[in-house]
Amino acid sequence: MIGFYDYSVWLTYISLISAVIGIGVSLNGPGHPYWGIFFLMISGFCDAFDGRVARSKKDRTDSEKRYGVQIDSLSDLVAFGVLPACIGAAMASLGRDSEGFPSVVIGGHDFRNLLITICIIVLLLYVLAAMIRLAYYNVLEEERPKTEQEGRKSFVGLPVTSASLIFPLVLLFQYILPADITPIYYAVMLLTAILFVAKIKVKKPGLKGVLILVAIGLVEAILLVVGMFTIHNAH
Repeated sequence: MIGFYDYSVWLTYISLISAVIGIGVSLNGPGHPYWGIFFLMISGFCDAFDGRVARSKKDRTDSEKRYGVQIDSLSDLVAFGVLPACIGAAMASLGRDSEGFPSVVIGGHDFRNLLITICIIVLLLYVLAAMIRLAYYNVLEEERPKTEQEGRKSFVGLPVTSASLIFPLVLLFQYILPADITPIYYAVMLLTAILFVAKIKVKKPGLKGVLILVAIGLVEAILLVVGMFTIHNAH
């Protein structure tokens, strides 16, 4: 078989599998976006450590290293580009019906279809921005001098993996606010897409920073579980 299957790529494969399951769960019935978000967080957890696990294998060939970079980006596009978009689409019931949006009547005209169109555009822009960000990062990695032994100290543009913390945080607001948070989700998605391709420098976290981010993700997951069961028991 073609490809590589040693332990250095296992977390990346698991991340992709989690993302695909999350997409299926999110698009399968009402309310499932809130389950899909957990698979997004699992992918984020895998991504937090896949690079360190891969670098622990000292005898990796150049082909293995380049393969690792490519599959990491391909997996990230699905996990942090497509999955958040599918969660948003499911929240708004796009592609199935328009019940996710209330009628917005102004001057006798219902603008619900316009809102749905805007949301579709946001979804497309988000996935496109994620792809551009990942492709640009790959180009920079290829251009980085091979004599440069240490990894990058910063990123250009917001890393797409930040989606695994941003969107769970947005969904937590549903347990605080009485109104539907779908418009907020889309607004954050648009802002995040802009930050993906913005020419800004973001400091790359070290091990301590990664552990802090993982801890934040765990707190978000616990709060989401508590919120889901609280609402379920209330009904």
